[in-house]
Amino acid sequence: MTMLVIDGSETSIKSFLRTLSPVDQVGAESRAAMLGTRSIKTASKLWAIDTAISMIDLTTLEGADTPGKVMALCTKAVRPDPTDSTVPHVGAVCVYNDMVRIAREHLDNNGGKSIPVAAVSTAFPSGRASLEVKKRDTEDAIADGATEIDMVIDRGAFLSGNLAKVFAEIVCIKEICGDRAHLKVILETGELVTYDNVRKASFLAMAAGADFIKTSTGKVVPAATTPVVLVMLEAVRDYFQMTGKKIGVKPAGGIRTTKDAIKQLVLVNETAGPEWLTPDLFRIGASALLNDLLMQRMKMKNGQYSGRNYVTLD
Repeated sequence: MTMLVIDGSETSIKSFLRTLSPVDQVGAESRAAMLGTRSIKTASKLWAIDTAISMIDLTTLEGADTPGKVMALCTKAVRPDPTDSTVPHVGAVCVYNDMVRIAREHLDNNGGKSIPVAAVSTAFPSGRASLEVKKRDTEDAIADGATEIDMVIDRGAFLSGNLAKVFAEIVCIKEICGDRAHLKVILETGELVTYDNVRKASFLAMAAGADFIKTSTGKVVPAATTPVVLVMLEAVRDYFQMTGKKIGVKPAGGIRTTKDAIKQLVLVNETAGPEWLTPDLFRIGASALLNDLLMQRMKMKNGQYSGRNYVTLD
């Protein structure tokens, strides 16, 4: 194990990133496609479904979000299937800053004290605001009860080579989080263009203090493609081998079906390893996914699909 020597200067950051091995684009896409064809045994499928449910950051990030919608989402987060208490609760509820207090209070009053509230922060989804605004954004979310902060990097700064700015902002937000909140750093991989950039941004975020690296805001296409998630999982695996520190991964955007979710679990198991198959190290940012997982779970237990009106609409 080695300690990363990055002092925050442009020179030290670029010097370190030059030591990273480049991504084999053909190899990454081929391996992701191959792993995507893997099936799991029927006996393991229920475990996989429940594991995926426990990893969901149940999300609503719409301008039309209302307190009622957020409270309904929180109720669902605690008891995804009101008729079946064996269904696990989700990993977190993810909302805009102004809905954090509503989500936290509703969870606390309805059996969800152990479910974190994640707030999208730092001028989500663009990341284009002054550092003072980003700091205030984060401080407000934590004050209202968020224990997870999903921050976006300044992709313009990254792509123009101003890596020190990106690094410094992550360090600053991590300092605000301290021990009060986990920091998930959103790379917005759909705007980073290349797998090499995804790998570099992943290491930059981890070295700056990210507890998780996250693919996307869900507002840009493409979002959580399997090759991108593979590259990020390889990055956290390599970072762990270098430093002994485990960093989580959160794909978000475009993961809507049970088949999609199981592909993600296979990627995790075969790339980072089974130690990452826990909500502490892997989350899935989603909304519609939970309903499909619940319907597939009902099919496995009852032998037939229930209608879509059996699960609550989001």
